[in-house]
Amino acid sequence: MIRFAIAAALMAGAALPASAEMRVTPQWLNAHASDANLVLLHVGDKGRYKNRHIPGARHVDLDDIAVSSDGLSLQLPPAADLKTRLERLGISAASRIVVYYDQDWISPATRVVFTLHAAGLGAQTFLLDGGLAHWKGPVTRDVPPAKTGRLPDLKLLPVIADHAFVKAHLTAPGYDIIDARAAVFYDGLHPGGPMAHMKRGHIPGAKSLPFTSIHNDDLTLKTPAELKALFAAAGVRPGDRVIAYCHIGQQATEVLFAAREAGIDAVLYDGSFEDWAIRNAPVEK
Repeated sequence: MIRFAIAAALMAGAALPASAEMRVTPQWLNAHASDANLVLLHVGDKGRYKNRHIPGARHVDLDDIAVSSDGLSLQLPPAADLKTRLERLGISAASRIVVYYDQDWISPATRVVFTLHAAGLGAQTFLLDGGLAHWKGPVTRDVPPAKTGRLPDLKLLPVIADHAFVKAHLTAPGYDIIDARAAVFYDGLHPGGPMAHMKRGHIPGAKSLPFTSIHNDDLTLKTPAELKALFAAAGVRPGDRVIAYCHIGQQATEVLFAAREAGIDAVLYDGSFEDWAIRNAPVEK
């Protein structure tokens, strides 16, 4: 498994945030809102976007950056397909991308960030901490004109684990399976999986780290030190590699974002519990 890496090189002429984190503050964004290479992506209800968004922001749905295949709801597209999808959002090789969320759409936003990281654009992609709720700058109803970016051919990073890999590493030393779903699903109080294949419980040996524990009540993310403590409390030891899953591969990306900030190796089981249940794989409560 290849370690997540955050590229250290800076884009020519573009000063990145001083923090080593993968997020920016509203103050930073306000100061850079007119940068020529800025691509601003709004994640949230489309009706609310039409009424109120940060000037220049483009609305993005998960359908814009993911596919449904093999009976699974949310999958990373092949490289050529993803390249076209990202270019439609106005993203080019020199773009600096800021993703923000409306209301509590944090995990859909981190799925967008995860996808951009998988495409090799992680060093130039940032999350607006706190989302639109913490933005004090101007807002608008004006939708920016469509713009097509230009990207080189993508080579996807190895950030996805499939069912075979997860199954082979259930008890492997140095690997931790993390269930990012709410505790009621992990504990088996509520069933998970698609309607025809519902199961109660979690992948055998998985540890619980609910995605909702990653952010504060005011929708900002916890600090890297707090995130590192959460992983330690869940049983992740220094040097361990994390395989995170949830229902369909959305909520777990918030945990993956936290892992990257905490300096922990992590990959996504993209099929997540949906795939596990369809395969009638064993679970435990």
